[in-house]
Amino acid sequence: MKKIIVFVSIIALVLSFASCGSKSSGFDTSKNISVTAREDGSGTKSAYMELIGLKGKADPANVVIQTGTAAVLAEVKNNPSAIAYESLGYITDDVKSVSVNGVAANADNIKNGTYKLSRPLSVVYKDSNVKSGLNKAFLAFLGSKDAQSIISDNKYVSIYDTAPEYTIDSTLSGSIDVSGSTSLQPLMIKLAAEYEKLQPNVKVTVSGGGSGTGYKNAENGTSAFGMISAVFDKTNAPSCVSYTVAKDGIAVIVNKQNTISNITVDQLKAIYNKDAGKDAITTWSQLIK
Repeated sequence: MKKIIVFVSIIALVLSFASCGSKSSGFDTSKNISVTAREDGSGTKSAYMELIGLKGKADPANVVIQTGTAAVLAEVKNNPSAIAYESLGYITDDVKSVSVNGVAANADNIKNGTYKLSRPLSVVYKDSNVKSGLNKAFLAFLGSKDAQSIISDNKYVSIYDTAPEYTIDSTLSGSIDVSGSTSLQPLMIKLAAEYEKLQPNVKVTVSGGGSGTGYKNAENGTSAFGMISAVFDKTNAPSCVSYTVAKDGIAVIVNKQNTISNITVDQLKAIYNKDAGKDAITTWSQLIK
């Protein structure tokens, strides 16, 4: 009888440990969602909020603000209840990227347009201004293999797989003004620097101001090229056309313990909308059944 009691006790103890281990390693869906966002002024934040239909909206009251990519990734890595967003190219294996509307966040899906949290980064210009000379050469460079390498190396999505080599023209000299989107500006500065190496007698000046400035300056001729970070809207610059330099994807990320694998744009809106009211999603159990 004593042996039976001891044996049963051992089994109960083992099951107890197994149960505790399973609970500690599992994901607790009853927890509140720890909503994480980038700082105000972040191009990624502006793009994300616009893409989920919350352009210009303030953050929800319970938001955790993190400044910079490294801080966002650290927050999600260390907080099992966190959700955040970040440019696709900067996501590491320390966090988990989830599908949006059933589509995985990857370069192929951004290229083919099926991943919804992505946007084109383009330049707008007057077609008559790129018929010859400096502007024509610079536009050719933006579509070259040289430029595509810089785009990919800087974590943006290159959409041209068979781009030609840029042909240097030693007769070129002068200056080119590019202005507009602050989301495209960091990449354009690097592209401009490389172009100046290839064409040392050409100076490319890149300034910000936002996509609205890009449209306006291209339309009125203040800049040869205006930068925008959205689908080209010809009503904003009737005499201009556009060229897509690259695409930028934004991934939705959670802690690796989290069992969620897909989320919808509407659900993201309900998480990040400060005015969602009764429709707000505040706990993981509302997403994971």
